[in-house]
Amino acid sequence: MLDKFFNITGQGSTMKTEIVAGLTTFATMAYILAVNPYFLSVAGMDYGAVMTATALSAVIATLVMALVAKLPFALAPGMGLNAFFAFTVCGVMGCSWQLALTAVLAEGIIFLLLTFFNVREAIINSIPKNIKHAISVGIGLFIAFIGLAHQDVAIIVQGHGIPVHMGDLHAPGALLCLAGIIIIGVLLVRKVKGAILIGLLAVTVIGLIPGLGITNLPKDGGLVSLPPSLEPIFFKFVGWDEILSWKFVTILFVFLFVDMFDTVGTLVGVASKADILTEDGKVPRAKQALLADAVGTTAGAILGTSTVTTYVESAAGVAEGGKTGMTSLTVAVMFFLALFFTPLFTMIPAAASSSVLVIIGIFMMSPITKIDFEDYTEFIPAFLTMIMMPLTYSIAEGIAFGMLSYVVLKVLTGRYKEVNIAMLIIAILFVLKYVYNIGE
Repeated sequence: MLDKFFNITGQGSTMKTEIVAGLTTFATMAYILAVNPYFLSVAGMDYGAVMTATALSAVIATLVMALVAKLPFALAPGMGLNAFFAFTVCGVMGCSWQLALTAVLAEGIIFLLLTFFNVREAIINSIPKNIKHAISVGIGLFIAFIGLAHQDVAIIVQGHGIPVHMGDLHAPGALLCLAGIIIIGVLLVRKVKGAILIGLLAVTVIGLIPGLGITNLPKDGGLVSLPPSLEPIFFKFVGWDEILSWKFVTILFVFLFVDMFDTVGTLVGVASKADILTEDGKVPRAKQALLADAVGTTAGAILGTSTVTTYVESAAGVAEGGKTGMTSLTVAVMFFLALFFTPLFTMIPAAASSSVLVIIGIFMMSPITKIDFEDYTEFIPAFLTMIMMPLTYSIAEGIAFGMLSYVVLKVLTGRYKEVNIAMLIIAILFVLKYVYNIGE
């Protein structure tokens, strides 16, 4: 029944491959179950309640992706957006977390409307094919950089005279990360099924060696527990007097802008890597895929968590051969189980997930061969898209530089007919963002 519903055999996959792909994707993004509650607790929200909301919002959004879009992508509250929520909106701006949650709810509702009227799908379809391939490569560089620069791994660290430099390779975290890359690499060369998942688990087990301090067992020794209550954060929104303010509008715009292009970039990049783009470079069932994060964000705000978005870690499952909604259905099931096994899933150390991110980054580079290197009006924007993602630590900024340079180069070289109206509007919005430092 599942094979027929997801067309697993028709897509050239198997049930085993799809399940292993889902387990791999979940394992690489399970950290959000610990990180998101920590970030939002800084804003004054209840840690346990946020953990429950994080898992439930991921279940809801990923189920929509699995059953409606039937694509191998997973969703959860997004990194970066949760930091903006906690440290900028609630910290620097001094707003209540209830106001921030209300902005997230408004964002979700607006995304539902934009998805219904095909606005977001039009944005995806307006991106030139070469930039779509460049987005995949840029995401690859970006997530590899994230893995190497994680504070518990620190193979790359912030420099003094230069932006970054090599960290301490003698540190246990760095050594285990490098070991994980080698283990997964050897398994891949030997064509071992589930190589990424095996490597991740291997590093987790090695990290249990006394003295390393890498993999930490649950403090109380228990692996099973009932999920904490949502009551402290469920349906906590502000009134119209706070909503009808310029501060609220500014917060809402940043949530909308960043999530819009992060999600678009992730969908396009991972779809390009999965080789499921249509002949004219479109993401199949893009509208349904965008519906998933709109529903997830709306539901997440009601439950009590920050913006839900599509995860770049979905590329881990794609690298394992995941091609259908069965992969994302597996992720949704794992997030549901995580409600009761949270201590177990949060044992995976940064050294393990970082080694996986580096390998995924390597996989994401393959679409670079599809980019037109001869036409500089195509290659220069593609290059800027690729390089600006890791350098600015943002998928959205990479897309911005790529789209702006594409429009400018096409217009100044007399090839303005290759620029469609949607691209022109997007470019203008990016210009306004930089001119007025919106979100800075």
